[in-house]
Amino acid sequence: MARSYAAVKRPPAPTPSWPVPPAPAGGFARRPPSQRPENARPRSAAADLDAPPDAEVAVEDARRRGRGAQSNATGRYEPLARIAFDDGWQSFEELPPFKTTVTIDSTRKIIARNDSPDISFDRSINPYRGCEHGCIYCFARPTHAYLGLSPGLDFETKLFAKPDAPKLLERELSAAGYAPRTIAIGTNTDPYQPIEREHQVMRRILEVLDRYGHPVGIVTKSALVLRDLDILARMAQRNLVKVALSVTTLDSHLARMMEPRAATPARRLDALRQLTAAGVPASVMVAPVIPALNDAEIERILDAAAAVGVREAGYVLLRLPLEVRDLFREWLMANFPDRYRHVFKLIRETRGGKDYDSSWGKRMTGGGPVAWMIGRRFELACEKRGFNKTRTRLTTDHFSPPRRAAEQLRLF
Repeated sequence: MARSYAAVKRPPAPTPSWPVPPAPAGGFARRPPSQRPENARPRSAAADLDAPPDAEVAVEDARRRGRGAQSNATGRYEPLARIAFDDGWQSFEELPPFKTTVTIDSTRKIIARNDSPDISFDRSINPYRGCEHGCIYCFARPTHAYLGLSPGLDFETKLFAKPDAPKLLERELSAAGYAPRTIAIGTNTDPYQPIEREHQVMRRILEVLDRYGHPVGIVTKSALVLRDLDILARMAQRNLVKVALSVTTLDSHLARMMEPRAATPARRLDALRQLTAAGVPASVMVAPVIPALNDAEIERILDAAAAVGVREAGYVLLRLPLEVRDLFREWLMANFPDRYRHVFKLIRETRGGKDYDSSWGKRMTGGGPVAWMIGRRFELACEKRGFNKTRTRLTTDHFSPPRRAAEQLRLF
């Protein structure tokens, strides 16, 4: 999908004389030429399962408590690699834990466009960059490298908020020739992550969309969506909104390991119940489906969703682009060492022998017998429970564009 990120271009790093000198105290070492971004070898399609995790970028448990990633490797575009080492002056035990920080993102545009042929929307909004939920499998993690940060713990702790998003949205909706279509929110990072309680960017975006009658589709795994039930119910009466909640597992212990700061499965199901009761079209996303980890729960998740009144469902197979592969591999080795090889074996069977295949039409559902079996199980479970008999279609009939700042009032 197209991104609206305006990454700052860095000047080219000066070419040092090699061999590389020892890393200075403080933990920075210039990458050797073969590892620098412009000379890096292509990533292997399948990771070496016998290779141990990189101890140089691993972070101690106490410093990453309540986080998903096990490490914080330097972003792939950086000429310098940050490595933890004991220089004899300061002990590792004295390093502070990772704390959430929020930086204001003064972006100049808020609607991101895409022309991907395998997704159902052509525009989206991301109120935040990074996500405090810390889901280890999140395919948006590699985008933090565009900011010079790590897709690991930095993605969960160094967050960026866009407080001007509602004002920018109003301006873009008023542009001459703007043609309304459903805007997707939550397809990259979660708009209802914990920092939304304070910043309320998502709520103010919804107020703009409600005011001008613009349709929106929301994806989240947070019960905080219920805070905006007043706006959502009002928009639902005009067929302007639909909400999907992702339920990865019903096992609260597994959910806490995979999604450490997201709502519990029980709270997500309760949010679905309240949304449905308020007349807001709601669906459940069984996503991601991870072979040998949560795929056995597909039918149980759909049973639980049906019990709270949900009648639409979808699923997405686990995706491991770029750094996500190594982060997920580290997490598996730390939490499920007995299943580590089996999980990756099945993942590769769904991706043509690779750890990930980003081809259009394949990245969401995979291919091969294992992927076909998962898809067929999902289809049969939906058919048996009466899911997806009809699909919610949003309308643009109520759209009335904002008046542009320089536009005169009309007499008639």
